[in-house]
Parts: sequence; C-alpha cells; structure tokens
Amino acid sequence: MSAMKHRASRFSALAVVLAAATLIVAPARAQTEPPAVISVTGEARISVPPDLAQIDAGVTTEAKTAREASDANNLAMGKVLVALKGAGIEEKDYQTSRLSLQPQNSSSRPGGPPTITGYRASNRVTIRLRDVTKVASVIDTLVGAGANDIGGISFMVSQASKLLDDAREQAIADARRKAEIYARAAGVTLGAPVAISEGGAPAPIVFRRMAAPQEAPIAQGEETLQLSVSVSWAIKPAQ
Repeated sequence: MSAMKHRASRFSALAVVLAAATLIVAPARAQTEPPAVISVTGEARISVPPDLAQIDAGVTTEAKTAREASDANNLAMGKVLVALKGAGIEEKDYQTSRLSLQPQNSSSRPGGPPTITGYRASNRVTIRLRDVTKVASVIDTLVGAGANDIGGISFMVSQASKLLDDAREQAIADARRKAEIYARAAGVTLGAPVAISEGGAPAPIVFRRMAAPQEAPIAQGEETLQLSVSVSWAIKPAQ
C-alpha cells in the first residue's frame, strides 16, 4: 500500500513540473511571434538645375622629335592656362588631368617592321566652373588660346547631400500615406514604424556628360534624383 502511495506522489509531482513548464514555454512562444505589420515602399523624386560645370580640354601637338613635340605642347598649354587665369578662373578650379608623349609609327612596306615617323604630345586640363552660365565663354577662351581638343562638358549639383536628405523625408511621407490607405481599407489602426530601410544606394546627382561642339548653345537642363525607402508599420485593431 505504501508503495502505491509513493508512486502516486511521484506522478503528482511530475504533473506539477510539466504544467509549470507549459506555463513558462507558452509566454515565450507568444513573445517570439512576429508583430502584425503593414510594409510599403515610399518614393521621392527631386529635379534641380545643376550649379556646377566641368570642362575637359587639352592641347595635342606633333613634331619630328620627342623634345620638339614636348616643348611645343608645353608652350601651347602655357598659353591656355594664362588665358584661363585671364578669364577669371581661379587656379584651384583647374588642374592637369593627363600628360602623354607617344611615338607615331608607320610601316615602310606591308608586313615590314614599323618605323617611328614622329611624336605626339598631349596635355589635358580639367576646369571646374562655379557659374554654369560661363560654359560657352570659357570654351571660346580655350579654343582661342590654342586648345584643339575639347573632350566634353559635365554638369553636377553641389548640394547633393542636402537634396538626398530632403528626398528621404519625402519618401517617408509617401510611405506613411500609402500605409494609412491600407490601414483604413483593412479596418485597422496604423502604429509606429518598426523597420526602415533605404532601397539601395541612392544615386548622387553628379555628372551628366555631353559633347562640346564649337559654336553651339549650351543647355544644362535639370538633374533628377530618385530615392525609395521601405517601411514596416505596426498595426493594431481599430478602436
């Protein structure tokens, strides 16, 4: 009889332990369940005229010897730099971007070894303009001073970081607008945002290249910045 009572006591104790374990595990499972959310993507688009321009220009000269080509090129580029300074371009806004000296080869007969017939020297400079309205006049200055290779023009925006921040605020506002529409349609109340992520690296407003034909008007147009952000909003039943 005592043995049976002992077994019954042990069974009752085990049942109490199992019940306690169940009570502990149940809240833990409830805590791990993901919250109910509405996930949307907000978008923003900002168009702005560029306020900076960059011109790539240079001088190329040819001569029979390397020294002659190099000396003639240095002299020509010196005139270009003096002209830039005379046009009011500060020295900090232009710099040499490339120097090269290459032999010019030709074949004396088909299949024969090439022979050096002369040398070509090239010196290129990059000019940054803080007034985009001066692009055409600076190109005229470059050509008039002897620049015979105008590579192209690039337009850019100096306050790209501020514009990106403005676009982020607009994208969040767009995401909230969409989330509120879904919440009303579903009969729930929109809560606080629980996750925010930017859709990839936003493209900064930088270079838009174009050719620089002489005697042609320069139109800088506008640059457009696009940005997206994904937001998950907590939801709760409508009151």
